[in-house]
Amino acid sequence: MRKKFMLLMTGLMAILILAACGSKSQDDVVKELKEKDLTSYKVDAKMTLKMGAESQVYNVEIWHKDPTFYRVNLKNTEKDQSQMILRNNQGVFVLTPALNKSFKFQSDWPQNSSQAYLYESLIKDIVADKEAKFAETKDHYIFETKTRYQNNSMLPFQEIKLNKKDLSPASVKVMDPDRNALVTVEFEKMKFKASFNKDDFKMEKNMTRAQLGLPAMADSGNADFIVKYPTYELEGTKLQDEQEIALDNGKRVVLTYDGKKSYTLVQEKVKVKEASTTFVEGNLVDLGFTIGAVTKHSITWSHDGVDYMIASKNLSKKEMIEVAQSVQAEEVK
Repeated sequence: MRKKFMLLMTGLMAILILAACGSKSQDDVVKELKEKDLTSYKVDAKMTLKMGAESQVYNVEIWHKDPTFYRVNLKNTEKDQSQMILRNNQGVFVLTPALNKSFKFQSDWPQNSSQAYLYESLIKDIVADKEAKFAETKDHYIFETKTRYQNNSMLPFQEIKLNKKDLSPASVKVMDPDRNALVTVEFEKMKFKASFNKDDFKMEKNMTRAQLGLPAMADSGNADFIVKYPTYELEGTKLQDEQEIALDNGKRVVLTYDGKKSYTLVQEKVKVKEASTTFVEGNLVDLGFTIGAVTKHSITWSHDGVDYMIASKNLSKKEMIEVAQSVQAEEVK
């Protein structure tokens, strides 16, 4: 009897030891993430945005080569739109292939803000948040952390789900203050220790490559475009004036908002010109639906073949970003 009891206890202890070996604490996972080899990788992901009236889905291709080379290609297949963020030893570029245009930044991107589609950024967010919540399922470790966005008030939280097998990212949900997911990234394939060709991060090569097969969507510069109005309301600020200006190669609409927080919103559609690169004395900002450039008194971005600019001496950077993110509704005055 005693022998059977001892065998039973030994079996139970073995089960408990195996169970303990298969489970990791939050500190264990964080320690492993800190030690991850991120010398180079390639990732395919799908990003869904719910910031406007309808959800927008982007295929995202991410390349990283140590120490600071990045290539993030965002493509909305439904609208044949693409935009690329490129970082090499010349600086940080945002390419809009359909407009044959690029912006150049002297920026520390991606170190200055959360980036839901960059693995090392997610690791940084997890490590930085000492109050992060932790849970686990059969296949995943799950962290809820604070974000490091410039406009943190709109998207303050994120849920990061990691695969238990290798701690690679499975999904990320970036949430508003009510925990509604406004940005969801689903990682479909990740290859560590990826190899690259020597010109894979060159700006000119990537612009040419991205333009292959693009439809001539921006050649109809004189065609009408739908004027968009911001839905984010600033107290006491109202639309005061709207002017339409005919250009030789397109059209410009200028909306003037007056009040304590006054600003001007310019929307312009022009024909594609020769390739041009504009140097921006500002910071790259992720608006969710597109990448923009923000300075002390302005923010610019391109979307659906239209250039946008908000200029103001009264709005803070945070307010300009919030207004820009809300320029989604059509014919809302």
